[in-house]
Amino acid sequence: MKAIWNRVTIAESDDTVVVEGNHYFPLSSVRSEYLRESATHTTCHWKGEAAYYDLVVGDAVNPDAAWYYPVPKDAAKQIAGRIAFWKGVQVVE
Repeated sequence: MKAIWNRVTIAESDDTVVVEGNHYFPLSSVRSEYLRESATHTTCHWKGEAAYYDLVVGDAVNPDAAWYYPVPKDAAKQIAGRIAFWKGVQVVE
């Protein structure tokens, strides 16, 4: 699977975990130079608290387009150390 935004591959892995239709990529498969920490946090009743990244490619910024659960609840432990994408990020095979 690949996560692509603004014609750049942000993440690529054969080892994604699908939860609620979202592919969670291992953090090690993500090109961190395109991530910028965001102040945004949300809470899911069964996964826990999510933290977000903005995607930055050149001068283009996609705010809060990636998220992860730093300490997922037990029900979501399979996504520990993984990151997912949305907001126009294409996830393709």
